Amino acid sequence: MLKLTITERTFHFKQPAGTSRGVYTTRRSWFVTATDTNHPEVTGVGECAPLPKLSCDDLPDYAVVLRTMCDKVEQEGKLDLGGALRHFPSMLFGLETALIRLRTASDIIFDTPFTRGEMGIPINGLVWMGDYEQMLHRMEEKMERGFRCVKIKIGAIDFEKELDLVSRVRDRFTKEDIQLRLDANGAFTPGEVMDVLQRLAKYNIHSIEQPIRQGQWGEMADVCAKSPIPIALDEELIGVNDRQEKERLLEQIKPQYIILKPSLHGGVAGTTEWVNLARERGIGSWMTSALESNVGLSAIAQLAAQLYGCPPTMPQGLGTGQLFTDNIDRPLKVVGDQLFYTKEGT
Repeated sequence: MLKLTITERTFHFKQPAGTSRGVYTTRRSWFVTATDTNHPEVTGVGECAPLPKLSCDDLPDYAVVLRTMCDKVEQEGKLDLGGALRHFPSMLFGLETALIRLRTASDIIFDTPFTRGEMGIPINGLVWMGDYEQMLHRMEEKMERGFRCVKIKIGAIDFEKELDLVSRVRDRFTKEDIQLRLDANGAFTPGEVMDVLQRLAKYNIHSIEQPIRQGQWGEMADVCAKSPIPIALDEELIGVNDRQEKERLLEQIKPQYIILKPSLHGGVAGTTEWVNLARERGIGSWMTSALESNVGLSAIAQLAAQLYGCPPTMPQGLGTGQLFTDNIDRPLKVVGDQLFYTKEGT
């Protein structure tokens, strides 16, 4: 008989994490522990971690709804991937991974060269939002640590200063040396975005995430068609959980890339569906974490290795395991610009 228990935990950031939804100093997660009562010594743990003001299942009564979902899974003895859970992606991700880990009786979700410790996953170095001096310091730190892909969040400070940050990377490194990704978090209006993109284009940008606010499909399609920089969708995918709606979004907007966070975009099943639908249409993708603890990060990294191969052809956004002062130990270690699954731990 399947039994699911829930525990809540608050993690504390080493440094405040600036995002488009404000500055985080703490992070709440709910952990689902799955047990087979016939073998109570074996458990599987999954992390449910909605992002405040961003996740489609960021609910005031999150714990109550999660308990209801767990009760349903206990009664049925399995997950109904086509049912109500599809619309609660962070809960689905936690439940999926808890049940898989129960089945494998380990942290392993997928057997890949990554989980066997044979290969690492290349990751991007993330430059958090902040004032100019903070962002400059963080950017230079990433480059000094040897990251070959750097992601800079823009739209938070004066655009001229952000251009200066971008130009500093290109003054020192060619596009062959460092792949440069930008994340605008919907900071620009449809009326100004093309001028912004034209000014950025001379710096050989790999891609820019969500240059305008989500929900403007017609305007975003126009930007994707005309932009001198490849466009990647992120927030645009949140809340789009049905297969037909996913197909409609991809076919109408026609982005160059989509970026997938399993906690936001449908768990293991929903993320896999997004990747496959994008591939069928010649759209690239990569995966990132959404400020989960190492429990969720381990699952996301394993899914990335499963879906994209190991090593994947593009760096993934999985460098968040060292954000917290009180993270949960998992066999993850960042060496240079790669994430490894190793028994040496963090």
